[in-house]
Parts: sequence; C-alpha cells; structure tokens
Amino acid sequence: MTISHRKPTGTTLTDRLNAQWHRPALWGFTAVVIAHWAEHLVQAAQIWLLGWPVPQARGLLGQAYPWLVQQEWLHYGYALVMLVGLWMLRRGFTGRARTWWLVALGIQFFHHIEHLLLLVQYLSGAHLLGRPVQTSLLQLVIPRVELHLFYNAIVFLPMVVAMYLHVRPTAAEQAASRCYCAPRRRGEPAGVAG
Repeated sequence: MTISHRKPTGTTLTDRLNAQWHRPALWGFTAVVIAHWAEHLVQAAQIWLLGWPVPQARGLLGQAYPWLVQQEWLHYGYALVMLVGLWMLRRGFTGRARTWWLVALGIQFFHHIEHLLLLVQYLSGAHLLGRPVQTSLLQLVIPRVELHLFYNAIVFLPMVVAMYLHVRPTAAEQAASRCYCAPRRRGEPAGVAG
C-alpha cells in the first residue's frame, strides 16, 4: 500500500485558491493592493508635493475620470474586494502567517464598515452628525486623505508580514500547508508536504 504525500488540490474554487492556485492568487491580489496604494500615493503627492487643493487631487484614475472618485461606489467596491480577497485566501495560511493574515482581515472588516457608512450617506444624502460631506467615524478626528493612507498601511503591513512568514514556514507550518507557496526544502520532491 502506498501513501501519497501530495498536497490536496480540492474541488471547489476556494479549495483551489488556497491550494494549487494560492501563489498566483496572492500575486494577483497583491497587484490590486499595490495599484490601489499607487492611487493614494499619487493623490498624496498631488496634495503635499504639488500643492494641489484636495478636491483636485484625485490620483491617476480620478484625473481621467473625475466622476469615478467623486462617488462612493469606487471606494466601497475596493474595500469590498479587499475584504473578499482577504477572506477567500485565508485558508491557505497556517501558523504565524495565518495570525497576521487574520489581523489584516479584521482591520479591513472595520475599514469596509467605514466605507459602507460613507456609501449609505452618499446614497441617502444624510451625512453623519450633519456634516457637509460624507464622513466616516474615524474621519471625525483624522482628515480623509490621511485616514485612507493610514487604513491602507495598517491593512497592508500585516499582509506583508503574513506573506513573508507564509513563504518561510516552520516545519510544522509547512506540514500543515495546503499550498505550494513556500520553496521546497532541500531533497524534497515537488508536491510533497514536509
């Protein structure tokens, strides 16, 4: 009788995303996250380096399509994509990496609630505490541009730590892993769990 040491591949989309497709899914998700970061960094440069007024500092997309960034749909949509991505890819992480990934997921959940609050205000026309514009909870104490840079940073940093630990697992984490993201150990055949 032969016992297979191959990692399970799964049959559902979620199973595959967290097993044999985990690495490309993480790369794709990371590309989306970095593109979003680029938008915020360009907006920050427009404000603090070029001296543009905040309403005119709309990042790259907003310069071409101003209506896109003036509505809350784009911002809410991205917050939802982030939340779904973090949720869908979480099962591929084990041990320390999973802890950090779940930290990012928890923070993104709150960030998503903030964007949902902004979207509801946009759709209803009723703003929080009678403010003249849509306002999130933390925006009551931190300006919106700085707040979104902060949110992106506190979600991104635990994601980076999780991915770093994910490709450098301990022996126990490698054995529990369902994916092929970590490099193989010396002498270990392809597809064999440690």
